[in-house]
Amino acid sequence: MSSVDASTMDVDRAEQHEQELEAEARRLDEAAPQDILRWAVERYRPGIALACSFGMQSVVLIDMLHKLDLLGDVEVFYLDTGVLFDETHQTRFRIQQRYGFDAERVEPELTWTGQQNQYEGHLYERGPEGINACCRIRKVEPMRRYLKGRSAWITGMRRRHAQTRAQLPVALWDRANGLAKVNPVAAFDTETLWGYIKANDVPYNPLYDQGYKSIGCNTPICTRPVAEGEDERAGRWAGMGKTECGIHVDGKSVRSLDSSQL
Repeated sequence: MSSVDASTMDVDRAEQHEQELEAEARRLDEAAPQDILRWAVERYRPGIALACSFGMQSVVLIDMLHKLDLLGDVEVFYLDTGVLFDETHQTRFRIQQRYGFDAERVEPELTWTGQQNQYEGHLYERGPEGINACCRIRKVEPMRRYLKGRSAWITGMRRRHAQTRAQLPVALWDRANGLAKVNPVAAFDTETLWGYIKANDVPYNPLYDQGYKSIGCNTPICTRPVAEGEDERAGRWAGMGKTECGIHVDGKSVRSLDSSQL
């Protein structure tokens, strides 16, 4: 088979997967997150993973998988950018101890110090282009490497995060990475998530109690608390005209969110 024929076959398969997932998304659109998780794990294991920032969406999904006795069928991973908040790592330790697993650490090829040395300073101080380059190095590229060869990944994407995600389906074909993407809590609002966390005594990041609504990297640009009435993601890259880090581009448009909300 020629390389051209193989490429055409890959495109055809991707289009078939995309159509199948669009149909599943319509069928599951009003299903409970637990039912979506059960469907995803049964269909895609053993190659399915949960992207976890140890934010409110992530801890809810871990608790749900645990209660479904499916957590052992899913590899939980997190992007360690090298500048996560101490509170995020502390939450990771508490979650791992509570549910009895170790999350897979996914890291950039460059250490944080190595990046500063190579680029002679902080990229996030150089406007939108610098911030985008930093996100690409510390998030997008490590994520792409990790997802290669897997069949599906689960995220904590929600429609209420921002207008750019208002039409988010519960499942879709991730063209950028060549696998299925499943978003079980797409329809959940913040109140429902907090209700679940409180009712089930799920450990959560204490930064939420300090006014943070979206928790990413601990830099002066990347994450700040959100004021009353602001969009949940107003604290990310404030004033930079940036709302996404780039790891959730599906090949056609931005459908998702940065690693802080995975």
